[in-house]
Order: sequence, then structure tokens, then C-alpha cells
Amino acid sequence: MMKRILAICFVFICAQQIGAQGIFTKERLLNRENHDKKKYRWGYYLGFNSLDFKIDYTADRINTLADGITPTTPSTQDIVTNKSLGFNVGLIGNLRINDYLDLRTEPGVVFNTRELFFPNLGPNESDQIREIQTTAVHLPLLLKLSTKRLNNFKPFIVGGVSASINLSSNEDNPDDNSAGQFRTTTNFFSYELGFGIDFFLPYFKFTPSIRGVFSMTDETVQDEDPNSNYTAQIDKLSTRGVFINFTFQ
Repeated sequence: MMKRILAICFVFICAQQIGAQGIFTKERLLNRENHDKKKYRWGYYLGFNSLDFKIDYTADRINTLADGITPTTPSTQDIVTNKSLGFNVGLIGNLRINDYLDLRTEPGVVFNTRELFFPNLGPNESDQIREIQTTAVHLPLLLKLSTKRLNNFKPFIVGGVSASINLSSNEDNPDDNSAGQFRTTTNFFSYELGFGIDFFLPYFKFTPSIRGVFSMTDETVQDEDPNSNYTAQIDKLSTRGVFINFTFQ
């Protein structure tokens, strides 16, 4: 769905460019010719996200499987993430370094809900599924490397690091999975990589982009029971995500 939305936006903008300037015109009238020459630029973005978890299992669990034991017990079942479509919104601050390089920050808020599914844990769905709510303040610091402007568009790649504060975290909740609560940490840190295209329209610059977000932090809060079927098998639980943003400057 998200790829289709992005493709439709690309086609729509390109059609506007061609329709307004003519498909056979080599030198086109430049929209907002001096926009990217400003030292500081500001804007905002709206977008979608899909979040997942990368799960690394403990050495004991891996050794159990390596010994040829069939994974039929709760402690050797793979954990599955049930994903959903989320929403992003935020602001942009951009510092021009030169014609091809910018330093930028994109503080915003990320909304999403995931479910962790533990096969064969209990007879009830309430024992097998744990919901992870995310309402995170997202604070990235990024470097944007652009190509030379081609008429009214300019492709780029972007990368950097980010810190996230999950306002929906239950890290300090005294209840754990014995009471139906899978706990995750409030703070986590990530690196980000992505690409996009700047389209210079008559009145503003519009930028669709896609970015991968990869947490470097273990977000698991272990249960009080060291042999918990929920957390004892997890060595590291890290967020993985795809963001599709639509930027207006």
C-alpha cells in the first residue's frame, strides 16, 4: 500500500511538470530557483510507518535447536510480530553546508501499534498475544546528500542517527507477563538510511521519501521470573521500521 501511494505521488508530480512545461523542452523554467541557496530552511512532514521487531534469541535457545530438538515447546517457538500501519508527523530544520550537502533535524511524533505473538503459550489468545503501543517522540539528526538539480527535481540520499522516547512505554510498570504486560524500554537509539526526490513546484518544495529505521538498543524489559516463557528466550529485541514521509518546505 505504501509503495503504491509513493508511486502515485511521483507520477502525479511528474505529470504536472510535463504538462506545465512541455515534454520536449530541454531547458525548463526553474521553480523556486533560489530556494536551496538559503542558509536555513524550515518545513513540516506527514507520513506513514510500518514497524517490526528484530529478535535475537539467547544462546541456550539456539543451542537447543542446534542439538536437533524439534521446536514444539513454548521455549523454542519463534516469536512473530503482527504489524500495522502507523502515522508520522513532525517539523524540519535544515542547515545548508554546500550545494550538495545539508545537515537537518526532523523532530516529530510516531504512532503505531504492534503485537507480539507467542505460539503455543496457553490455550487462550490473551496468553499468546502481547500488544506494544508506540507513541514516540522521534529526534533524528541527518546528513542529506543531493545530486545536482535537474530542472525542477533533485534526487538525494539521507542517513544519520536518532533517539526515540516512547511516551506509551510501560517500562516502570510493576506488572510483567504474569499479569499480561510485555514491557519495553522508554528510550531507544537507531540509525537511519533512506532516499527521496525534491520536487520544486511554483509555490513550495514537495519531497516524498522512504527511510529505514534500525534500532541499536535492546528494548526488552525482562520478567521477574528468570525462566519466563516470554522474555527468558530473548537476548535482544530491537525496532525495525520503514517510514514514508511527504515533506513540504
